[in-house]
Amino acid sequence: MSSIVTGALSGLIGTAVMTAGQTAEMRVTGRAPSMVPGRVASKLLRLDPQDDAALARISIRMHWTHGMTQGALRALIGRLGLRGPAAAAAHFALMWPGDALLYKVLDISPWPWRWSVEELAPDVLHKAVYVVATSVAYDRLS
Repeated sequence: MSSIVTGALSGLIGTAVMTAGQTAEMRVTGRAPSMVPGRVASKLLRLDPQDDAALARISIRMHWTHGMTQGALRALIGRLGLRGPAAAAAHFALMWPGDALLYKVLDISPWPWRWSVEELAPDVLHKAVYVVATSVAYDRLS
């Protein structure tokens, strides 16, 4: 299996782990699901969701697609020879700021230092869970 395919599969595994954590966290905190992935996809693909339900469907698809493509990024990190915690740290260092920049450029959110703790903490936490799970999956599969 090629490293990019292994990365994409690892990204799907990481997304499943992150999604389970998000679901548990939202049950505890009462936080609603984020529609940011749907807003990103809508802007990039020039979609016009007609209601919240349509935006939620787009958001779920983008959530999984983003996880898979970011898994491919993990594969590229692996091809540089990084494994384990160093690879997960590099993955997070590339992914999280990239996402935040994209949100700002697309005018979806302000810069992260203007986010509330309630916005910032879950985003950082869940993406950290994602990169650790993706990295573990990648290291085991490759």
